Amino acid sequence: MNSLRLALHRSVLLAAPLLVSVAVSAAQTSTSGAQTRNGAGQSGTIVRKSYPPALVESGGSLFRQDCSFCHGRDAGGGESGPDLTRSKLVTEDVDGDKIGPVVRNGRPDKGMPRFDRSEQQIASLMAFIHTQQNNALSRKGGRKGVDVADLQTGNAQAGKQYFDGAGGCTTCHSPTGDLAGIASRYRGLELEEQMLYPKHAKSRVTVTLASGQTITGTLAYLDEFTVGLIDPTDSYRSWRTSDVQHKVDAPVNAHVELFSKYTDDDIHNLMAYLQTLR
Repeated sequence: MNSLRLALHRSVLLAAPLLVSVAVSAAQTSTSGAQTRNGAGQSGTIVRKSYPPALVESGGSLFRQDCSFCHGRDAGGGESGPDLTRSKLVTEDVDGDKIGPVVRNGRPDKGMPRFDRSEQQIASLMAFIHTQQNNALSRKGGRKGVDVADLQTGNAQAGKQYFDGAGGCTTCHSPTGDLAGIASRYRGLELEEQMLYPKHAKSRVTVTLASGQTITGTLAYLDEFTVGLIDPTDSYRSWRTSDVQHKVDAPVNAHVELFSKYTDDDIHNLMAYLQTLR
């Protein structure tokens, strides 16, 4: 429990927030052990299947020609396509029965075009993709990413109670206000990053002039000599720090302060609750 909080704390303070290591471990465990690839065994496990090197090589050439721009040269994900080495469809595919229709019909809703390929070409693509998936799972460290399901281990009701109570989240947030639909805007790791350390949260600043007048707006600039803000009329205004007093309200600070208070259950439960806000 303490190790998770320390890992989160270090990752945020030293760089951008990363996924909690517990989630990664759970993801790796779920793809190891009895579950392997490419065919059902007698005990209900999936038996890893190998393919002729020439077939795999042929499929690799075709994959790099047609698929690598989106899915990467090694099928591990690219500019717009998902990582096929941890694809549920690829895992459930048997001798191209699922890969083939996707290649031939495309997925117009996801921007994937159709490809007119022969049975032999489909077989070679299938062999290459399965081989890449097998290789990825056999490497130490397992998968390169995290599925949404890996982050759905908490209790949503307990998460709501934490949100409304001990977490103090309602001080700044509302499930029907700024957080409405957040689970539709962010998913999986991206949602957890926003929860732990909201990278794009805007700070507010209140500037008090020598006359006593106060101006509050979105912090736009701050250094040793100058403070600037965007006021309610959407105009930029700035002052020398020596001429005014200013107070910054940085919402991200409240998230950082929670790192020393979170338990593992708090994080998983809060994540489960946020995923209900669609």
